[in-house]
Amino acid sequence: MKNTYAGYRILLVHAHPDDETINNGATMALYAALGAQVSLVTCTRGEEGEVLVPGLSHLASTLEDGLGKHREIELANAMKELGISDFRFLGNYRDSGMMGTEPNNRPDVFWQADLDSAAKELAVVIDELKPHVLITYDEIGGYGHPDHIQAHRVAMRASEISQWEIQKIYWNTMPKSVLAEGIAKMKELGSDFFGAESVDDLPFAKDDSLVTTLIDGNAFVDAKMAAMKAHETQISLDGPFFALSNNLGLQVWGHEYYTLVKGVKSEPFDAMGRESDLTAGVVL
Repeated sequence: MKNTYAGYRILLVHAHPDDETINNGATMALYAALGAQVSLVTCTRGEEGEVLVPGLSHLASTLEDGLGKHREIELANAMKELGISDFRFLGNYRDSGMMGTEPNNRPDVFWQADLDSAAKELAVVIDELKPHVLITYDEIGGYGHPDHIQAHRVAMRASEISQWEIQKIYWNTMPKSVLAEGIAKMKELGSDFFGAESVDDLPFAKDDSLVTTLIDGNAFVDAKMAAMKAHETQISLDGPFFALSNNLGLQVWGHEYYTLVKGVKSEPFDAMGRESDLTAGVVL
């Protein structure tokens, strides 16, 4: 199985360490195991993230401001679990924090970066790696975080100005039907998912019609869960992500959904007419 996809190259562009695992962990592990070259560019080190491990609370940006360095280690550990050897940061941009917060105004944060300058940095990476497939966020960054929005803008702009022509571009998508099932199940158990009463309360929930592609990574869901655990400061073992998998089964994280925004939707298709291979139709 290892060399089935040798020669195919996939590039993911994410905002912070842990975004890649939550959104694409099973996909990354699957294609890496098949022999594809899977590369990750992370745009910030996540300095403004919460610290969910009490013993590491001193790393917070409001205290020692050492979280970024620690999350570099977490990312490396997560990539080891997924079988990814090529992961790098885009320059030295700082985490911008949530929209409207004080860190947004710092001159060194990613949100304040000049779009073309940052895109040129990424275009250099694209020209080096020559990916056939690019994966990033949609125009609102999934849920509105400024770094996610900026990662989308930079990735799309870089794909336009790079010398290398990327054949297929995908945006991460989470369909409403899947999230609605999760919310209903959690309610049955007297709990909730990010405090949502309904799927309409979740900004990252998208209409199912937007899903063009479903990757079945269930064979690699254990690797994804191990990678999630590696991001210990960001993903709590008793938080909503693991609660969802405990109550719905691990397959809730084995299926990863995408919207194809550049390229031709190609066979093989599943019973609902969705692509089942990101590299389908790619010409080597």
